Amino acid sequence: MKIPIYQVDAFASSRFKGNPAAVCLLESWLDDSLLQLIATENNLSETAFVKKRSVGQYELRWFTPSFEISLCGHATLAASYVIFQHVDGEQEVIHFFTKSGELIVTQEGGRLVMDFPSYEVEPINTTQTMIAGLGGTPREMFQSGINYYAIFDSEHEVRSLTPNFAAILDLIRGNQFIGIVPTARGEEYDFVSRYFAPEEGTNMGEDPVTGSIHSVLIPYWADRLGKTKMHAYQASERGGELFCELIERDGFKRSIIGGVVQPYLEGIIEV
Repeated sequence: MKIPIYQVDAFASSRFKGNPAAVCLLESWLDDSLLQLIATENNLSETAFVKKRSVGQYELRWFTPSFEISLCGHATLAASYVIFQHVDGEQEVIHFFTKSGELIVTQEGGRLVMDFPSYEVEPINTTQTMIAGLGGTPREMFQSGINYYAIFDSEHEVRSLTPNFAAILDLIRGNQFIGIVPTARGEEYDFVSRYFAPEEGTNMGEDPVTGSIHSVLIPYWADRLGKTKMHAYQASERGGELFCELIERDGFKRSIIGGVVQPYLEGIIEV
């Protein structure tokens, strides 16, 4: 069986920036075990698998090298780019059906814009394991969904952190959490963040740019900064820009996340 595969850089102002993701276009769903093997072979933070339902409507799943996840921003942006460029070029809107519900992506000028859910945070105590994992002491700690969130006083502190991934693995092992997000008010940007999400038995440590964590960061910083439109930066080695907005629709808050995608590779895999 031959499967088209694309690798692109999401949230990237230029090639070799942002977060690389693989996108595989499927005619029908394969066994989950095979999807996982493909994602492990790709050895990128996420591989997106896409199956078309009808024009403009697609089923979408995301796999890390180790397991399937329920939400992934940069690989959604990547899948949207591939569809707009190679499958449904005349469409302006794509509807994805995922484990996190329906996700909508639109083309707006040179950016792709994702309509994601918004999630609130819950305050928690700061532990010594968290401090050891981060490599610094946050002002506050929160949790939301599958991640911890560490609030620092300055962008400089966030950029200067040297994480201890062994300590982070100790922190997340045996529970529902997969990573920790240090964040602070920005200088050039409204806010900055990083994402430390190591996986056992892989070389995964810091994620370059992570759309999904902004479903939490956008409502958090909108409340603290008193604004709904924000320009964010994820300060990893590769780095990435996100254009953010908090909106309300039908009584629910939504996180709007925009970014640019750069093409890198296209080919065929055989399984």
